[in-house]
This record gives sequence, C-alpha cells and structure tokens, in this order.
Amino acid sequence: METILTINNLTKKFGYLTAVKDLSFTINKGNVYGILGPNGSGKSTTLGVVLNVVNRTNGEFYWFDGNVSTHDALKKVGAIIERPNFYPYMSASQNLKLVCKIKGVDPRKIDDKLELVGLLDRKDSKFRTYSLGMKQRLAIASALLNDPEILILDEPTNGLDPQGIHQIRELIKDIAQNGTTILLASHLLDEVEKVCSHVVVLRKGKKLYSGRVDEMISSHGFFELKCQDHDNLKEFLNSVDYIDHLKEENGLITAFLSEPMAASDFNNLLFKKGFILSHLVKRKESLEEQFLHLTNNN
Repeated sequence: METILTINNLTKKFGYLTAVKDLSFTINKGNVYGILGPNGSGKSTTLGVVLNVVNRTNGEFYWFDGNVSTHDALKKVGAIIERPNFYPYMSASQNLKLVCKIKGVDPRKIDDKLELVGLLDRKDSKFRTYSLGMKQRLAIASALLNDPEILILDEPTNGLDPQGIHQIRELIKDIAQNGTTILLASHLLDEVEKVCSHVVVLRKGKKLYSGRVDEMISSHGFFELKCQDHDNLKEFLNSVDYIDHLKEENGLITAFLSEPMAASDFNNLLFKKGFILSHLVKRKESLEEQFLHLTNNN
C-alpha cells in the first residue's frame, strides 16, 4: 500500500512544555485518518510540523517515499488549518481565481470544485454573504484546486450548526470516495467514528492508540447487571478470567468482557452459581467508552 506520510518519534517542545512526545504513525493512501484528542493534546501542533509551519524539536517525518523535499511534497497536499481567509467583497469564483494564480493552477477547475462542495449556484455571491458552513466548504474547494493526494483538515466542523456539521461530514466522505486521502484533527469522538477509517488517539502529546476505528471499537462488549447479592456477585466477577474489569455506578455493575460471550450463557452461568439477576443487558463499547478507558489508564 502506498505511503503518504510517515512520522517517526516526533517531538515538539515550546520551552518547558512538551506539546508532542515521541509520536510515530503512518498514513497510507486511500483512507480517512483522524487525530483524536482533547484540546491541548498536540493535534494542531502535529499538523503544523508536517506542513512546515512549526519547527520540530526532535524526530523526523517525510512525505510519500521520502525522496522528495517537503517543499515539493506539499504541492501535492491540500490543507485548511485556520479559519477560511478570503476577500469578503469578492465572489467565491473571484476568490478561487486568485488562489489559482497563487498556486499556478488552471482556473477551469474552479466550477468542478464548487460543484463538488455544493456551491456552484452561489459562485457569483460575495464571500461576506456566505454562512459559516458555506465559508468552510469554499475553503475545502480552495484546498482541492491542485487535486491534492491528501487533504488535511484541522477541526473542520468547529463552530458550525448541526446542518453545517452534517454537510461537511458528508463532503469529507464524498472526497474520500473519489480517492483523496484525508487527515483530520478533531476532539469530537462522534466525528471520528462517523467519518474516519483510522484513528490516532493523543493525550498530552503522547499516542495512546493507532489503528483502525472499527478495531478500536470491536471489543467484546460488556454486561450491565444488578443483583440483590451485590457484594458477592462483584467478588465472583473479579475472579472470572473472561471479565477484563468492572465498573460500578448507582448500584449497576458493568462487567467488560475480554472474550466473546452470549448474554444467555452468562445468565445461565451466574444462575448455576446461585446469583439471581434482576437486570442483565449486553452492550457494545462505543468509541467514547474506549477513548475514556484509554485516557483514564494513561
């Protein structure tokens, strides 16, 4: 599989603050990658380093096969890492013509990109008349003018209303289906779960997980259960090999599984051990639960 970006032991310090620490991951062509983490976890710093706007302290990164300079490689990259910055008194079309001049891109691509982001019918409207979501979509059109191999987005739905969020997420999926690799930074678990195929989880600049989203949430799930013999049930569950860990809240025991088990089999086992359950529900762990489990243990 063709490699788009490789990051090895990347570290960035701002004085005494370590924003990114020994970060390593690889981005392969044709996938949608999410860098997920709370504010201050190092997401934007990582993007800034690979886009050559922030100097790294240690480690290395290289684009594609590593045989091209970062300057030349970035000609094949589209990125939005700040709020869209267009001339408010100019139309969408005029603004993109200016971008084409700066990038040395054929302006005949403009209508195609505006159609892709759903703004072709508003191409002659002044930028200042656009909603926040439309401005963001225009920025994406601008970043796509050079037909990049990878599109980088930093918090692409930040500040948008629910309709704007939905439009941007659907647009990201459409762009990915056309073969463009995407790397987006987000603090929104829901966004990564709905849009991304792969995720890198960061906390305080350190990587906690890197891999496929579906593998991260493909745990064996958990049981929620209640029983009058509460304390003895907890003691028994703590001795069972296939129970990874327990959580207790408001009299409800949550037992996380380390291997597959059907609810009926679990109920039958407990019944044979003398436990009569008043409540038993099996659920799958969401990305949020996996994320909280990761961050609470690191």
